[in-house]
Amino acid sequence: MIVVHATFPVDPDKHDEAVELFREVAARSREEDGILGYRVTTDVEESSVFTFVEQYEDETAFGAHSETEHVAELQAGLPDLLAGEPEVVQFEVTSATEPDF
Repeated sequence: MIVVHATFPVDPDKHDEAVELFREVAARSREEDGILGYRVTTDVEESSVFTFVEQYEDETAFGAHSETEHVAELQAGLPDLLAGEPEVVQFEVTSATEPDF
C-alpha cells in the first residue's frame, strides 16, 4: 500500500476557492480504482492549512491517479492558492493494523 501525506498552506483569502477545488479532487479521486482512501482535512489551529491523506493499493494505482484530469487541475490551481511551501511525504506500507483503543 502507498500512503501519501501532503500539507498545503493556503492563502486565507483563497480559502473558499481551495475548499471547492480540494473537495472536487477528493470526490473524483475516491471514484478511482485502486484508491483505498482519500481525505482532505483542515487544521483545527490553522484553518488555512489543508492536509491530504491518500491511500493506494499499489504503485500502479498511484501512478494512474497522478495521470488523471482532476490531478492536473489540482496542479494547475495550486500555485495561485498557496501561501507557503507544501510538504509531501510518500510511505510504502507493508502491513497495517487497527489500533486497540
